[in-house]
Amino acid sequence: MIKPVIAGNWKMNKKVTESIELVKNLKTLVEDINQVDIIVCPPFTSLYPVSEIIKGTNIQLGGQNCYLKESGAYTGEIAPQMLLDVGCQWTIIGHSERRQYFSETDSLLNQKLKYVVETGLKIMFCVGETLDEREGNQTESVLRRQIIEGLRDLTAEQMKNIVIAYEPVWAIGTGKNATKEQAQEAHAFIRSLIEREFGKSTAENVPIQYGGSVKPENAQELISQPDVNGFLVGGASLKADSFAQIIKACI
Repeated sequence: MIKPVIAGNWKMNKKVTESIELVKNLKTLVEDINQVDIIVCPPFTSLYPVSEIIKGTNIQLGGQNCYLKESGAYTGEIAPQMLLDVGCQWTIIGHSERRQYFSETDSLLNQKLKYVVETGLKIMFCVGETLDEREGNQTESVLRRQIIEGLRDLTAEQMKNIVIAYEPVWAIGTGKNATKEQAQEAHAFIRSLIEREFGKSTAENVPIQYGGSVKPENAQELISQPDVNGFLVGGASLKADSFAQIIKACI
């Protein structure tokens, strides 16, 4: 049985005081829950104050992105070692917004994955198709490319520290979400790709999150699917009560 991984991606939201208030409220609401891994991913400016509040709790900390160098002349970038330094255990890599707005390619993401996994950070690696790609029946070819190119040259041992997040781009922030059948179909296909590349044992143990307008109202039916092992939550993670309800739906 794969332990569900529930992460809140706050994106470019919440100033420091707002981040502190949110995570204090969340901490109270989920303090007795140990059946799932709970992660919050605030903006970089809030990582340290949030880490101080969740120290010693069941909430883990993640960055929303990082670069593939330890230090240097990379203005505006964050090293994985810096994330570790402020208490992060996780980072997101390859979010569709990074691919879309910042032109992150499969090749760059592969370099990031190979570097970051060696630093000790655990990774949520995002994949997913656009609306045009889904309507053009390209979902499987897009996922195949993103998984094979993104995870190229990684080992089964390294895959123990990588979670896959399936995010249909057409469902992110749109209010639309994949039906439970669509989510299961995509997740099962991703798991088959992992098995082909890394073997059955790895495929059976890698958590695959769903992301894309996850709400308290649809969390239970989505998590009931055999290959859905958690969520990467956007908007609904910006309120402690709605995020807590999603977490509780996964118990």
